[in-house]
Amino acid sequence: MSTVTPELPLAIAQAPVLDQILRQGAQRLLQVAIDREVAEYIQMHSQELDEQGHRLVVRNGHLPARELQTPIGPIQVQQPRVDDRRRDASGERKFRFTSGILPRYLRKSKSIEELVPWLYLKGISSSDFPQALVALGLDGSGLSASSVIRMKELWRGEWLEWSRRSLEHKRYVYFWADGIYFNIRLEEPGSQRACILVLMGATEDGAKELVALSEGHRESEISWRELLLDLKQRGLEVGPELAVGDGALGFWKALAQVYPQARAQRCWVHKMANVLNALPQNRQDSAKHQLQQIWMAATRAEAHQAFDAFIAAYEAKYPKATACLLKDREELLAFYDFPAEHWPHLRTTNPIESTFATVRLRTEKTKGSGTRAACLTMTFKLVQCAQQSWNRLKGSALLREVIDKVPFIDGIRRAA
Repeated sequence: MSTVTPELPLAIAQAPVLDQILRQGAQRLLQVAIDREVAEYIQMHSQELDEQGHRLVVRNGHLPARELQTPIGPIQVQQPRVDDRRRDASGERKFRFTSGILPRYLRKSKSIEELVPWLYLKGISSSDFPQALVALGLDGSGLSASSVIRMKELWRGEWLEWSRRSLEHKRYVYFWADGIYFNIRLEEPGSQRACILVLMGATEDGAKELVALSEGHRESEISWRELLLDLKQRGLEVGPELAVGDGALGFWKALAQVYPQARAQRCWVHKMANVLNALPQNRQDSAKHQLQQIWMAATRAEAHQAFDAFIAAYEAKYPKATACLLKDREELLAFYDFPAEHWPHLRTTNPIESTFATVRLRTEKTKGSGTRAACLTMTFKLVQCAQQSWNRLKGSALLREVIDKVPFIDGIRRAA
């Protein structure tokens, strides 16, 4: 009969046994699922026979056992070998069974793979990953420094492949653009911070997607123009109906050159921050409330009234603040010509800001994320992870009307 050490809590003393039971159960379930997947594949092609009447797709033993790293520890699985002797029109054997459950080179479950970029941006070195995973309650025994380096190289390849993908059949109704700055730990002193150019888009069915992610020279017009031209060369012939971004971006000049039909919407979060920075501290709370009255107004006419009231209240004493607001008046109110259901998505670059808020926080606290190449790669992987939980646009059914140039006045479809 086993005993429990008195000074240890019961849960801690029993944890290894529980982990073992969980791993064994997970291994059995995974093995059953893989066996069933192979059996279904063979059954699907059971009617395909050769000239002697023998099946062309059969089982042929097992592949070597593979150890898969998971959050509950290593699990060993063995995939049945499939002999697929079917031939294509040229007579060559080009058919191969590929498991959707256990891809050929998978060695780690997605949960661990998605955790590695966060730890890297947190400042954890490659050699410390196993210890960090153990501290988080995961099994890090199979994650060596060399495997982390290989993983980063693989991700770099994934980013390169993704950056060259065809966009021929894509259509984005809206764009959100921003430049995200990171400190780089391993660059020479005095070098400029890395600037990652980020472009997100809303598809015709309302899904939000990462469209482009590349390193730029600050947020220059040249960098943005190269990015947009690359999108066009890869098949994105038609640009967005509306693009949202910070007024300081070189993005706007580049957008006008590459996709001249796209309208501009300045981000209210950025604009408010710029205006408030030109006001004394004791006036910022009341000014913020007045600015909110502009972009929260139900109609464009009411927004103009609130706009004029703000200018009247602050122009005499704080001309820099009002000049900052005035120069983008029309671009700040462009969203009124689009469906009201879309306004929460169009008034700010929040889709980008919310995704990168945690990334910025981590890199600032850890004095950077390594090299520029590593920064770009890690950012790509983090956004890929985040993209899975992005919400669709409200009123997605109205996107087709936006594409078809149906007029909206104050967010409401104009009667014919």
